[in-house]
Amino acid sequence: MRRLFALILVFTLWFGFAPTASADGVAGLTPCSENSAYVQKAKNFRNTTDDSNSGKIRAERYAQALCGPEGYPHLIVDGRWSHMGDFFIPSILFLYIAGWIGWAGRSYIIAIRDEKDAEMQEVVINVPLAVSKMLAAATWPLLAFGEFTSGKMFADESEITVSPR
Repeated sequence: MRRLFALILVFTLWFGFAPTASADGVAGLTPCSENSAYVQKAKNFRNTTDDSNSGKIRAERYAQALCGPEGYPHLIVDGRWSHMGDFFIPSILFLYIAGWIGWAGRSYIIAIRDEKDAEMQEVVINVPLAVSKMLAAATWPLLAFGEFTSGKMFADESEITVSPR
């Protein structure tokens, strides 16, 4: 119960304590399609793929962003829903994928730690076991919440060693 209250306190302080940062008119940025420096740069976009229109397509996508006076697109990270695709959604995907990888590795290490050749299985990966742990780790947020609420995620005080100094 104390952990639940601690979690509620963390979320309350995290989301409700600091005022939302705001910049008037997004700090002087203008739509790239209306920015003369960007329009000049967009004419020189090179094709980076086999598609002969890839430079033009990239310029059209960047034209939807906001540019500074130098003509470069800027990411807006201020919490507005109109800019969620700029930073928030990719960052959430990054955190999900990083958590997936970490949870898969953690699950694999936990699965092999009691075997007689655990060190060797860390070097030479047991592929069927690793694949099964990787697929199971796709639901890592739910698994982590379940282990957090049950207390399985945390070690007992008696299991934590303290080095003498």
